[in-house]
Amino acid sequence: MIRVDLRSDTVTHPSPEMRQAMYEAELGDDVYGDDPTVNKLQERAAELLGKEAGLFVTSGTQGNLVSILSHARRGDEVLVGDQCHIMNNEAGGTMVLGSVILYPIKTDDFGFLEPDIIKAAVKPRDYHKPPTRLLTLENTHNASSGRAINAEQMKAMADAGHEKGLSVHLDGARIFNAAVALDVPASDLTEHVDSATFCLSKGLSCPIGSVVVGSKDFIQEADRWRKMLGAGMRQVGIVAAAGLVALDTMIDRMQEDHDQARHMASRMAEMHGISVDPERIQTNIVRFGVPAHKGDEIAARLKEEGVYINGGDSDLRVVTHYGVSEQDYDFALVALDRVMIAIA
Repeated sequence: MIRVDLRSDTVTHPSPEMRQAMYEAELGDDVYGDDPTVNKLQERAAELLGKEAGLFVTSGTQGNLVSILSHARRGDEVLVGDQCHIMNNEAGGTMVLGSVILYPIKTDDFGFLEPDIIKAAVKPRDYHKPPTRLLTLENTHNASSGRAINAEQMKAMADAGHEKGLSVHLDGARIFNAAVALDVPASDLTEHVDSATFCLSKGLSCPIGSVVVGSKDFIQEADRWRKMLGAGMRQVGIVAAAGLVALDTMIDRMQEDHDQARHMASRMAEMHGISVDPERIQTNIVRFGVPAHKGDEIAARLKEEGVYINGGDSDLRVVTHYGVSEQDYDFALVALDRVMIAIA
């Protein structure tokens, strides 16, 4: 039996207040724009991120997909970080469904794309080459142990893209984690991008959904792509209601997750066979190194102990989130220590 699930913050369950709001939600047909709860969520999301309009979508992957398809045309090129989620963990949807070419550029150890590298990657206007239309960014940066990229860095990257005539989209799946870690409004981190997505179903603990934000014209185009992808939803206010509660109650609470992640990293740094730098941990993701080819075995042994993490070769991850108690985290740490000693 699994006692502690640290695979991702996507395993969270809605709070009692969310469940009550879902039960009582005022509903309408969202394809016609008539669901008042969805409309409130979209307006609230746009307000928090400093944009004109929002669009409720089923997932972060779908949010990024409709955003890229709205910015770029078939045969266009999109610059992405070589360690980003869009490049590595979204099933190649932009290439398969949009015939858009993803061009990876080097990401530093903190999730930052150097402005000079961005500008150098933009193709000259030449019919031999695909036109570069879009730059995508990611904050927090998953592969960099959830690093939060500050407003100055966001501006530098976005300015580099805009200088070369590109639109800029932010995969902000955990943008509120970044805002909490940096103690700034989320809008400070999205000010210089043209569009952004964020997930409701990660640290915000909703059961379903993400929101795309941008200009009114952009959202109108994204809505068309959402419909084309089969995601025009009807009385979807029943889940959007949870999002409204989350935006009021779950953002500040994320600090607890960040504190627990740093605590876990500090304890893990003392364990045999684990490589982790607690000073790198800013948000709720702890990536840690284990001996080569041992990751899957460690994950399997932890599962036997009642702790769930994803496997791998030598790079593993735990994600802290709502619904896990301090005692649960301690239970997981004791189990991990026992497993690491056993495989030594």
